[in-house]
Amino acid sequence: MANERPEHPVVFLKPDSAILPRKNPFFIPPFSDDIHFEVEVLVKINKVGKHISEKFAFKYYDEIGLGIDFTARDVQAKCKEKGLPWEKAKAFDGSAVVGEFYPKEAFELENLKFQLIKNGVLVQDGNTKEMLWKIDALISYVSQYFTLKKGDIIFTGTPAGVGRVVENDVLVGTIEGKEAFNIRVK
Repeated sequence: MANERPEHPVVFLKPDSAILPRKNPFFIPPFSDDIHFEVEVLVKINKVGKHISEKFAFKYYDEIGLGIDFTARDVQAKCKEKGLPWEKAKAFDGSAVVGEFYPKEAFELENLKFQLIKNGVLVQDGNTKEMLWKIDALISYVSQYFTLKKGDIIFTGTPAGVGRVVENDVLVGTIEGKEAFNIRVK
């Protein structure tokens, strides 16, 4: 996203209520009029781990997927301005689209192409080779602060092209050409 690389990954949490139920549309929340999409590769943790060494991180996931981290950009800007946490902007109900998961062996994880198509137009075109931190490095970093548990999902970061959604938008995410999700905005 053309941001300067921070010293460490930026980490925030989303509660389970943030996960948008499958086949449901995404509803723009009444507290924001500036909701942005951010497509991201997802990693599903397969066992409990704490202080995971980067060289062993690959043992803590079998599946990867694709999702959207919806962000209330107007709320986030106010929180940032006051030095407050971002949860209101990032962790609201339905703010996490979790698409299909696939066996990680089906892909070359260091060179994985993923895309977001909005209303038939390509808006985000990413590749894991461009990530600021590789998947195993992220798992290792996060596990220094939080015990990772089976079923936890790590969103890995977004490429350039984030943008605003409006009612009736259709968002389709693909990973190596496979459709991982297809949602409508209400």
